[in-house]
Amino acid sequence: MTDSLADLYLNKGQERRLVQGHLWIYSNEVDTRKTPLKNFTAGEQVVVHSAQGKALGIAYINPHSLICARLVSRKTDIFLDRSLLVHRIKIALSLRERLFDKPYYRLIFGESDLLPGLVVDCFNNVVVVQITTAGMEQQRQAIIEALEKVIKPEVILLRNDVKMRELEGLELYNEVALGNLPQTIEIEENQTRFQLDPLKGQKTGWFYDHRMNRARVQTYASGKRVLDLFSYAGAWGLAAATAGASEVFCVDSSEQALDWLDQSAELNGFNHITSIQGNVFEVLKHLRNEKEKFDIVIVDPPAFIKRKKDFKEGMNAYRRVNQMAMQLCNRDSLLVSASCSHHMPEQTLLQQIQGAARHLDRFAQMLERGYQGPDHQVHPAIPETAYIKSFISRVLPV
Repeated sequence: MTDSLADLYLNKGQERRLVQGHLWIYSNEVDTRKTPLKNFTAGEQVVVHSAQGKALGIAYINPHSLICARLVSRKTDIFLDRSLLVHRIKIALSLRERLFDKPYYRLIFGESDLLPGLVVDCFNNVVVVQITTAGMEQQRQAIIEALEKVIKPEVILLRNDVKMRELEGLELYNEVALGNLPQTIEIEENQTRFQLDPLKGQKTGWFYDHRMNRARVQTYASGKRVLDLFSYAGAWGLAAATAGASEVFCVDSSEQALDWLDQSAELNGFNHITSIQGNVFEVLKHLRNEKEKFDIVIVDPPAFIKRKKDFKEGMNAYRRVNQMAMQLCNRDSLLVSASCSHHMPEQTLLQQIQGAARHLDRFAQMLERGYQGPDHQVHPAIPETAYIKSFISRVLPV
């Protein structure tokens, strides 16, 4: 096949990031006089060359995207197909099986598992696949076959309804590619059982990325009154309940998410969980007016900064929500503050926590910092793969 692949030449010096380990090629890095982008079709595989003609590997290309090519192999005789997918899935699986005793984890994390454009989450015998690029979409059947060969799931669900696909010129759709998908499935995380709907839930239906941070909060939760903001289906709050929290209040704007949370509370035999539907900022105002106080307040919002241009507004939102959360803290409480915004640097989030504390004349004593779990491993050459950060702070009077 390699002989039949077209060539893609880069401008002088533009191979530097690839040589250092990155996988992306931007459209302005391509020598379009020598290899016009209009000559390529979205999703085809190409042999990438430096300006001097040195072969750098094989990538798939989308001439209509800012990230116009993504490297899939650094050898010119190994291209993206079922065989390579099987090989890379096996390597990814060996790590997850070393880390987790049950098959509840992110199996494939895109670039970090050298499979850009592909995410695979495992929920025991149900596997949810998300394909976000044209090059990976062309391998759709090969992906299904590779997963069947390596992990033999009963159900494969394609959750290809994410907006990111539109940037690649791809249609949005959901499809059960194997087996019969039940209406709800049960998963386990941090000794807690959860009910979820992988077809209707956000992204793939669950967020494994904060798993380790939620486990750390469990060590503080026994006997504590806990407030879980932006709770979604209750991963933080119910984990705290498992660890012995005396009361847990979960706040989210989604009625559906809170329905799943209530079902999960019942599944675990919890009768001390209160779910509150509403805008978190409005609920925080109400709780403050009611003079409610908590021993642990968890702030894990959706990404307030999705694009660089949103930075100032998003930063202010992080500052505001953490300040309002601190107003509900007892004299000696814990604030758990998290962010999934890649564009929010860890140090900047810490500054917002500190600024909020000083505004309220309180002292935020940082106890622990957390990152994404090891099934969301970071590619050291691709900063975008490091997006989760969290802090556990002790909030005290000055």
